[in-house]
Amino acid sequence: MPTLVHEFDWPDRVVVGTVGMPGSRTFYLQARSGTRTASVALEKEQSAVLAETIQRLLDELMADPDNRYTIPADVPEELIDNDPLDQPVEEEFRAGSMRLSWDPRTAQVVVEAYPLVEGDPEQDEDGDEPEPAEVLLVKMPVGTARAFAQRTRVVVRSGRPLCPRCDQPMDADGHECALPDEA
Repeated sequence: MPTLVHEFDWPDRVVVGTVGMPGSRTFYLQARSGTRTASVALEKEQSAVLAETIQRLLDELMADPDNRYTIPADVPEELIDNDPLDQPVEEEFRAGSMRLSWDPRTAQVVVEAYPLVEGDPEQDEDGDEPEPAEVLLVKMPVGTARAFAQRTRVVVRSGRPLCPRCDQPMDADGHECALPDEA
């Protein structure tokens, strides 16, 4: 069966956002072009690593003397997006592996998200892993990528506050510190 590709080339919008209350939020990578939207569930840590990796890629491109493209050091103001996720949020799949690349032909950052595969994936007769059932493929220009990374870092940090004593997340219904024993 061929892979279903949710492809967004130069999307109108691409963001990470959440549904739910801090402590029980679900993170989504959401892309939109026109009236077509796709949302893929992510782990909080996947979101953080994706933002950090995009930021590092853009910084490396800025520092590369052979790079012929202008990479913004800061987020262009017109690309800042603080709006909530587009509703309704309909999950295409939960992301397992992700791939990040740079397409120098179009000066775009490319994000690919593949479904989470439970257990060991079965291999075909050649020893290769089977093709995924679907994939989210988002190609975004550098300014959009910079804005995406900034917003994602803010979303990740906006969860439960950390306890000043033990540095662990505090729940709304209480918190018990597990301080190390004083000797």
